[in-house]
Amino acid sequence: MTLMMQAEAPPLRAETDGALRVGDSRVLLEMVIYAFEDGATAETIVQRFPSLKLPDVYAVIAYYLRHRGEVENYLHEREKTAQQIRERIEGQQDLKAIRERLLAKRRG
Repeated sequence: MTLMMQAEAPPLRAETDGALRVGDSRVLLEMVIYAFEDGATAETIVQRFPSLKLPDVYAVIAYYLRHRGEVENYLHEREKTAQQIRERIEGQQDLKAIRERLLAKRRG
């Protein structure tokens, strides 16, 4: 008996906004990688995110370990984009006015 060996693409799919989702789930690649980096096993990650399939998590972790630089670049870009969005939202909000309104309501 011979074993058929073939390369498989990681079970990742790109959304229109550039986010990478794992398998058929809505779980982001970064959630799996951050959990793994925090010491979670593939089984624990599936317990945290029940929509994930164990083989997909193992495949994503294997891909990460083989392509660490590329994945870390992706994660860095996602973090940078998230920070820019936070800054834009904060810039559009007048936090002082919001605080004053909330305090005025509290004083009643």
